[in-house]
Amino acid sequence: MKYNRYTIKSTVEAEDIISSALDDIGVIGVEIEDKQPLSERDKAEMFVDIPPEYEEDDGIAYLSFYLDASKDNEIILEEIRNELNSMKSYVDIGEGSISVKELADEDYLNNWKQYFHQFYIGDMLFIPSWEEPADTREASMVIHVDPGTAFGTGKHETTKLCILALKKYIKEGDRLLDIGTGSGILSVMAYKFGAKEAVGTDLDVCAIEAVKNNMEANGLGDAGFELIIGNIIDNEEIQEEAGFDKYDVVVANILAEVLKELTPEVVRHIKKDGIYIVSGIIDDKEAMMLEVLKEAGFKVMEIYREGEWVCIVSRAL
Repeated sequence: MKYNRYTIKSTVEAEDIISSALDDIGVIGVEIEDKQPLSERDKAEMFVDIPPEYEEDDGIAYLSFYLDASKDNEIILEEIRNELNSMKSYVDIGEGSISVKELADEDYLNNWKQYFHQFYIGDMLFIPSWEEPADTREASMVIHVDPGTAFGTGKHETTKLCILALKKYIKEGDRLLDIGTGSGILSVMAYKFGAKEAVGTDLDVCAIEAVKNNMEANGLGDAGFELIIGNIIDNEEIQEEAGFDKYDVVVANILAEVLKELTPEVVRHIKKDGIYIVSGIIDDKEAMMLEVLKEAGFKVMEIYREGEWVCIVSRAL
């Protein structure tokens, strides 16, 4: 199979946000090239005596991804262009151009797996489907997860923060609404932490198979998880199908600009005193998101941070 390599020319400032948006759209295996200097932690993890020298950082970043060359990719490319244009209102994306290069016949969609290995979040071990588990004696639980064709595995900072928040706030028998379900990893974890019911919403039909596979891989095939495809922000049918005033916990790992529009709608679905967990927030959007939560009638309980990402836990008043 032949693939085309598409490269977005942008900025270091925007690279994480663009990468996250590409993941939401359904693009996997994003490669990022920039000239940022290595951190002390990066240097410590390199197995060389003398780290390589890099050119001076010019603030430019290149994000590359692969699409099947035999398919008409114009729809997904147009979605990416629209997302880039939208980002211009809140982050410097630089040139924002997309170039393309046709590649030789090679399994690019699976080559990235050689760089992704099992990992811990706290004392929880996450294992991708293509690896055998290591020694699991120190793990409180073992989670089997596969991103499938479009979604993340839980290793990104925003997802890790959501998982840690769910572990603390999910109670036995809770009902969860997972907005922007993706691979289903947050709903899987909610069940593992004691939730009795979980409902998810997502815009992408690819989520159906990804969630099904991850539920079954973790012994949750009979959990009764319901996935609704559509936009809960403005689609009345989706809103009604999800149901009102019924969720103990609502979680949404989406970019802050989407959370801003979503939060007033969440008020209609969450119970009084219900827990609302939001992540995908870049640190310079934290103040804006805190104001959005306050205006919607939520009381902030706790804030988790990792790197430049923020996760906010609040309670419905």
